[in-house]
Amino acid sequence: MPEAVPAPPTGLPAAALPSDPPRRTTGTRVRSGNAMSRTRRAVLDAAAHCVERYGVRRTTMGDIALKAAVAKGTLYNHFRTKDDVLTALVQAAVDDLRETCLDAVRQAAGDDGLEAALRAAAAQLAASGPLRRVAADDPGLAARLAAPGDGRTGAAARDAVRAVLGAAGADDGDDAVELVLRWLVSQLLWPAQPHAAGGAARLAAAVARPAGA
Repeated sequence: MPEAVPAPPTGLPAAALPSDPPRRTTGTRVRSGNAMSRTRRAVLDAAAHCVERYGVRRTTMGDIALKAAVAKGTLYNHFRTKDDVLTALVQAAVDDLRETCLDAVRQAAGDDGLEAALRAAAAQLAASGPLRRVAADDPGLAARLAAPGDGRTGAAARDAVRAVLGAAGADDGDDAVELVLRWLVSQLLWPAQPHAAGGAARLAAAVARPAGA
């Protein structure tokens, strides 16, 4: 159950979620926006550290605030509950993984781009301390966090996979996106290193566009 929290902060746009990055309103100074972004990043880094050290269930908002060196009230200005922090942490991980994969596609030669991206993604997932702690302590919770549902996090994950497939010149249709996404989730829950390379090669071949398509 989420922890009890003070009254939610005011000023959030109606369509915004507590886990969303802060939005700078018209007339506010860029410096203030940058400070909010730095604070948010510090909170997410602290949350990752706490999850890796204590596990998800034992991590508290107080632990996160202490590690991030921010007042607890400041933390609640950014996130109302621990669940909101975890949601933002997953979204940040999706963004980081997307950039890793796109970089791998750019650096690889020709048709090897997608395979390189998948191998890089598998390695990054396997090396994640917080994810490994969650998977070891509570596989059921890990499965729920990783499940690419129909919410905003699932949509962001699908958009990221589609962007990488498109950049690699592979099939970026819905079926291909789901196939790749499910393989990535399997790497998160049951890392196949060092055998992930073979799976990446087979998957890349499975979603490659036919010649002339």
